Amino acid sequence: MSLISQRVASARNGTNDKVICRMPSGWAVMGDVQFLTGYCLLLPDPVVPALNDLDTAARQQYLLDMALLGDAMLAATGALRINYEILGNSEPELHCHLFPRYASEPEQKRRMPVWFYDWKTAPPYREDQHGALKHKIATLLGDALLSRCPQNQPR
Repeated sequence: MSLISQRVASARNGTNDKVICRMPSGWAVMGDVQFLTGYCLLLPDPVVPALNDLDTAARQQYLLDMALLGDAMLAATGALRINYEILGNSEPELHCHLFPRYASEPEQKRRMPVWFYDWKTAPPYREDQHGALKHKIATLLGDALLSRCPQNQPR
């Protein structure tokens, strides 16, 4: 089973601690590493090889969910912008990386793709450090989405 399929399966069964919320097209999740605080992904459910494998309505929903997640990330992080990347070269199943970009980044990195960061030494996602931001993003996604993920509501 591929990494994306594994992550979707763990989101479905409630064992993925990075889940922000269930969205109509899939799962909003925090990134495994947080070299840019607030890095998220949108994982489709069901998993498909590529955006082109979705019918028109499913494509529209996935892209809308991607933009809504980006809006919530902007509001939660105060980032300058969100970079959206759908690659699929290493993991050949649809997933979108959403990277908040900050004024505080070193200029040489801020102007380059995030892949120039050192991912191996990046701080990992930790609930005690990043959980509040995860909950803030979930709240900003709105009550309709939160009702799909009551476990993510602040206690």
